[in-house]
Amino acid sequence: MIEKMAEWRRTCYAGEVSTSQTGEKIGLMGWVQRRRDHGGLIFIDLRDREGLVQLVFNPETDSAVHEKAHNLRSEFVIAVKGVVQKRPEGTVNPDLKTGEVEVAVTEIIVLNDSAPLPFMIEDDTDVAEMTRLKYRYLDLRRAPLQRKLMLRHKVAMATRNYLTRNGFLEIETPVLTKSTPEGARDYLVPSRLNPGAFYALPQSPQLFKQILMISGFDRYFQIVKCFRDEDLRADRQPEFTQIDAEMSFVDREDVISVMEGLVVEIFKESGVVLAPPFARLTYAEAVGRFGVDNPDTRFALELVDLTALLSGSGFKVFADAASKKGVIKAICVKGGATFSRKDLDDLTEIAVSFGAKGLAWVKVTEEGWQSPIAKFLSDAEKEGTAKALGAVTGDLILFAADKPSVANTVLGRLRTNIGGRLDLIPKDRLNFVWVTDFPSFDYDDAEKRYVAVHHPFTAPMDEDLAYLDTDPLKVRAKAYDLVLNGSEIGGGSIRIHRSDVQAKVFEKLGIAKEEAEERFGFLLEALKYGTPPHGGIAFGLDRIMAIMTGSESIRDCIAFPKTQKATDVMSDAPSPVDQKQLDEIFIRVAKKA
Repeated sequence: MIEKMAEWRRTCYAGEVSTSQTGEKIGLMGWVQRRRDHGGLIFIDLRDREGLVQLVFNPETDSAVHEKAHNLRSEFVIAVKGVVQKRPEGTVNPDLKTGEVEVAVTEIIVLNDSAPLPFMIEDDTDVAEMTRLKYRYLDLRRAPLQRKLMLRHKVAMATRNYLTRNGFLEIETPVLTKSTPEGARDYLVPSRLNPGAFYALPQSPQLFKQILMISGFDRYFQIVKCFRDEDLRADRQPEFTQIDAEMSFVDREDVISVMEGLVVEIFKESGVVLAPPFARLTYAEAVGRFGVDNPDTRFALELVDLTALLSGSGFKVFADAASKKGVIKAICVKGGATFSRKDLDDLTEIAVSFGAKGLAWVKVTEEGWQSPIAKFLSDAEKEGTAKALGAVTGDLILFAADKPSVANTVLGRLRTNIGGRLDLIPKDRLNFVWVTDFPSFDYDDAEKRYVAVHHPFTAPMDEDLAYLDTDPLKVRAKAYDLVLNGSEIGGGSIRIHRSDVQAKVFEKLGIAKEEAEERFGFLLEALKYGTPPHGGIAFGLDRIMAIMTGSESIRDCIAFPKTQKATDVMSDAPSPVDQKQLDEIFIRVAKKA
């Protein structure tokens, strides 16, 4: 076969054959998509990564070549030589890129045959995802996945080209590094040469990119693998890819401006022309109006604060919430009075899952307010509520009364659910919004301490530094997230470059000096030696690709993804290893309780 292959050359891809080649003899190689036997003529659809072309085998031209075509089956790998010709009148396929031509085959060799397939290689398939992942090499032959991965390559190249033009240097950072647990669990790697010690796979290159700014490289980027040992869902993977960037001598506006230009270049690759600057919302505005800090702004259904109006209500839930410094908020679902009791029960379950004790609702009908809570509200309260929400006959009002974090989250999640349920969300729109002015700290009631909303290296707003000592919850961060259609696709901040400010932030987070040295000592030491102001951002490449390609899961935009249990069913990873390997790294596996 090797000797024969030396005589064969592919002159173009199957999906690129065109009428301009009519009369030319060409060589093609690829997979048999399907065979059609018309009694005399045999037609084969030949597929490669660029698409399909129709091959014609005519017994009158060469009976031996025609006979070989009889034995071809789906996914056989073949090489052919033949002459490009226009398809006969009436047989043109307008849905196919090569639909005006066909190749009259004069020579053929079978490079490999194929066992019967576990599923057909078709654009649309209803095969279970677990089966597709087990046979990922077959799944990846399907044109939709190939198009997505080819677009991903173009996006990566556009990223490199744009950032290089703007003075960024691509610099690799370590994959084996120190464990500094931040939220998610680290993936740990035992060290054979240092018994009992462990590396961690990086959750992000955060510390190293700051070190690079301290080192004077000024502008860094990397398309980098990151690892987090956390529970998975459709938009999470244990290993994922970031477009990571950092800049020196900048403020927040510098980073946002340069990165908007990057996003414009990225989306050009899918034929989308964006017009920056993108919209802006402060964190308080995003949460207040949409209930979440990653708002989908493609549709209305915004939250309305009714605390002042209903704080003295006869409905005890409302009154109690207001008396405990909580809020009373609502959304108005246009036409929602048609919701059934089951629909309302489903919404209540969602509300409870996000911390609510229940869900108060009102249907506005011709006969008045239909609701279990209607009798507790005065006519003035009903009228004021309807006016504030713009509620009219046929609408549904949903209320949340609780501490602000719960009330906003509950209504924000209900808003998204209802937006999908009622088809309120335009599928063909891309709404970008920067969310800024995040709080630096939150308070963890369980641990009785402040925690960082982003990470402990995020710089506070200059005008809020005084609050570090008096009221940390008032401190806003120089942080920014880029949200697209309700998904956070990027997040970053200006970093702390002064060691005294970093020490103060650690103090507020309850990180003792000894612990800080243990976890971040090399960064803290580096901050002492002339650190420039710097900041950056990381974009989730997998998530961007999923939105760009209209994929339901980021798994369709990754060549070899893991399942929701973090397993690779194709290679059977993770898997046990033998005792000898464990002994070499001084590991003993405990038995399950």
